Amino acid sequence: MLYAIIGEDVPDSLQQRMAARPAHLARLVELESAGRMILGGPFPATDSPDPGAAGFSGSLIVAEFDSLDAAQAWADSDPYVAAGVYARVAVRPFKQVFPRS
Repeated sequence: MLYAIIGEDVPDSLQQRMAARPAHLARLVELESAGRMILGGPFPATDSPDPGAAGFSGSLIVAEFDSLDAAQAWADSDPYVAAGVYARVAVRPFKQVFPRS
């Protein structure tokens, strides 16, 4: 089943985010290589694809996991969690309607 993982950044976390980014991206590449990644990316803190020093306000990942517990465990072990980037992380079951598969 698909799950949406929504991380909300703490204020002024750009430095921590950038330091943890290589490890964070490596985990996403693993999901993608396994054919389980649907989409993922950050929320710019400004209305721009490159928010510069404003940084990001969070991230969204939609991926396939065996269960809600598995998705939650994966989210809990994210390097952004360990680095203090995320203030909170929500994991929710997700039903893809579009694009149609």
